[in-house]
Amino acid sequence: MLHLFTGLEFHTGLILVIALIFVLIYEAINGFHDTANAVATVIYTRALRAQVAVIMSGIFNFLGVLMGGLSVAYAIVHLLPTDLLLNVSSAHGLAMMFSMLLAAILWNLATWYVGIPASSSHTLIGAIIGIGITNAIVRNTSIVNALNISKLTEIFLSLIISPLVGLILSGAMVFVLRRYWDCTKKRGCIHLTPAEREEINGKRNPPFWTRIALIFSAASVSFSHGANDGQKGIGLIMLVLIGVVPSGFVVNMNASNYEINRTHNATKRLQMYYTKHQGAFTYVLRSVDTSSTIKEDNKGIYNFDANNTSTSHKKQTSIIENHLSDKKENHLTRSSILSSINHASLLLKNLDNYNELNADERSQIRYLLMCLADTTDKVAKLPETSSDDKRLLYNVRKDLLHTIEYAPMWIIISVALALSLGTIVGWHRIAATIGEKIGKKGMTYAQGLSAQLTAAFSISIASYTGMPVSTTHVLSSAITGIMLVDGGGVQGKTVKNILLAWALTLPVAIILASALYWLALKTI
Repeated sequence: MLHLFTGLEFHTGLILVIALIFVLIYEAINGFHDTANAVATVIYTRALRAQVAVIMSGIFNFLGVLMGGLSVAYAIVHLLPTDLLLNVSSAHGLAMMFSMLLAAILWNLATWYVGIPASSSHTLIGAIIGIGITNAIVRNTSIVNALNISKLTEIFLSLIISPLVGLILSGAMVFVLRRYWDCTKKRGCIHLTPAEREEINGKRNPPFWTRIALIFSAASVSFSHGANDGQKGIGLIMLVLIGVVPSGFVVNMNASNYEINRTHNATKRLQMYYTKHQGAFTYVLRSVDTSSTIKEDNKGIYNFDANNTSTSHKKQTSIIENHLSDKKENHLTRSSILSSINHASLLLKNLDNYNELNADERSQIRYLLMCLADTTDKVAKLPETSSDDKRLLYNVRKDLLHTIEYAPMWIIISVALALSLGTIVGWHRIAATIGEKIGKKGMTYAQGLSAQLTAAFSISIASYTGMPVSTTHVLSSAITGIMLVDGGGVQGKTVKNILLAWALTLPVAIILASALYWLALKTI
């Protein structure tokens, strides 16, 4: 890790250290803010002592980050404005990162301090939206085009649907347990609260198998939380490194010859696809740099200004599909896209290791591959694209991004440690709200089990599909569902406070991030 600082000027190294600390602080706060949900039920059903439950949760959060993959990490990253994403090393890009992280940290700390289980995911997404809106206003461009609307829509749907799934599934599960697992006295123990079991049977702990199930489900929630929320920190650290020390991180410098060839083959397949379907679609270039940072020569191949590539704050090329009627425009646009494919293919041809490219060429290949992957994704979503072609294009897109959407193991371990250590401290406030203040009555073993299994299942599915969801929202909704069905109702004041925090999180995060970004831009 110390190699990061080799050759860096003092102020650049200082920016890098501060930015990394910001991300790790965000993840630590995420740990004690969100993971308190995972330990609340197992603590309040007396399945485990608080200290043991918290340590167990920290360990499984750590494992979840290590084994969770990167799909959610880059789903969050691609919400950022395209020009900032491609020029994250600019002063605007650095201002963006610090503003986004500081806004998320401030709101997460505020909601944690008052003990309200708000969503860290919503906070981060709101901060990204605020950055995008402010960036569009400053540059006098379309606010709609400033954000990745399709990805934003997918994420919003997952954040809205997941609490409803938690509410319904947990309620249904505890209903089934109440109806079909209450036929004998022994089975009926699962529907007792810890206080009732101690009063009736004189035993403080849950029945053995019920206790095992509660511990297993709590560990599953922690693991799935790490696999989903931990990825967000990984994506943010990658943005920081690409922004501050781009020469070593714009591509995966440890990529093997096989992985590079896989990316090269993807450009070939994309070239064949466009050649075959050139009469079906037309495209235009968006965000072309008017000062010729990227320009097309008379051979149709893009040349990059080496001096500007690494230092300028200008926009790079981003390609999107657009339907045009003019044949001349169609021809020119299609030619430009094929030029981009050809240039990427030329850079990757016979390449054994990215060390063979200089820093400017590595930046070029990153820009080209991101733009081509964006185009491929949009073409795949066109209604006229066949299902076979959709599968082909999705596989091509995956291979194009294979060596630029990555994370070194030390980053994954750093985020895992920050999340797990955050879990071990500061969990009391949120856990008390979840365990004591939502339902009108104490939590039974069946209720705790239903809530935890529902949360673990929902979050695991979301992580597998690459959708960021809120552990807080899912588990809070699950607790609400079991209390409505089997717990005699909920405490109105607590539920209102939680709903108010949920409603305020996005707008507050948007305003905070926008204000911080605006101030940062004024000082640049």
